[in-house]
Amino acid sequence: MQRIAVIAGDGIGQEVVPEGIRVLDVVARRFGLDLRWDHFDWGCDHHARHGRMMPENGLDRIAGHDAVYLGAIGWPSVSDVESLWTLLMPIRRGFQQYVNLRPVRLFKGVPSPLSNPGAIDMMIVRENNEGEYSEVGGRMFPGTDQEMVIQDVILTRHGCDRVMRFAFDLARRRQRRLTSATKSNGIIHTMPYWDERLRAVAADYPDVAVEQYHIDILTAHFVRRPASFDVVVGSNLFGDILSDLGPAVAGTIGIAPSANLNPERKFPSMFEPVHGSAPDIAGQGIANPIGQIWSGALMLDHFGAHDAARAVVRAIERVLASGDCLTRDMGGDATTQALGTAIAEAVSVHDDP
Repeated sequence: MQRIAVIAGDGIGQEVVPEGIRVLDVVARRFGLDLRWDHFDWGCDHHARHGRMMPENGLDRIAGHDAVYLGAIGWPSVSDVESLWTLLMPIRRGFQQYVNLRPVRLFKGVPSPLSNPGAIDMMIVRENNEGEYSEVGGRMFPGTDQEMVIQDVILTRHGCDRVMRFAFDLARRRQRRLTSATKSNGIIHTMPYWDERLRAVAADYPDVAVEQYHIDILTAHFVRRPASFDVVVGSNLFGDILSDLGPAVAGTIGIAPSANLNPERKFPSMFEPVHGSAPDIAGQGIANPIGQIWSGALMLDHFGAHDAARAVVRAIERVLASGDCLTRDMGGDATTQALGTAIAEAVSVHDDP
């Protein structure tokens, strides 16, 4: 039995999470899994009622769960700083979810904006607990001509090594190729240190081919030849940028999943789509639920239910390849619920080899 804390959150999170649960319940019945859903109404609506994104004891309330299934966080009524740093970041850091894993694939039936994208299939490993998204810094002399702000980047040997080892281990299970994002020609301290730790960790993985690129040319290569990448590892900021660009060249960010992992399983991991709350289309029933559904497959994989996870991904492949049920971001006119239902039916009807 797996207990899952569900936080649908804000905007289209309220629309895509039910479709993710729909598919996961179907695959659970098929493979004999016992998924227990506990729903928490945290987010910007909770903030409007209580002045907080989640209760003060929120982490304690979900710490005993096996995973967190998150929809999206954010709404124009609450500042991005408030919504991010009082819900999402406390979960990621409080539960030591130091790996943000984001698969990027070009599915048959999904048009890419590139004329010749090739077979895009990569894993982006983003450091998720430190780096550029630190809380160290401040503001001085506010409102004066001398106003200044300081934001520090924090890289530690422990933080770099553990995320890099995760990426190398993943590369060993795939094509034994790893690419590192850096900017050591312009950022004088932190990025040379990142490169130094990469070399140190790579010495333990002589069977993995390693290359590194400065982030500016790497983004260009993501557009010019995205199919040439396998596992890409980057700092918090660089990984964040690349893992939005990747699904964009693969057709739509609406299908992009992510896993915030505590690999040692001392704490629950969190699974969420990349797309955010999308206030501009919320409530219209047109959001793409695949990012949420695929995030659920990553959760099943984390639980060790690998066959069930593969069945969900194959169901996504079949529905997209048919072209009969595509949401607006993929050139169709299907509703969120229609696409979720189609994937659930594909999971239950089709037998996998």
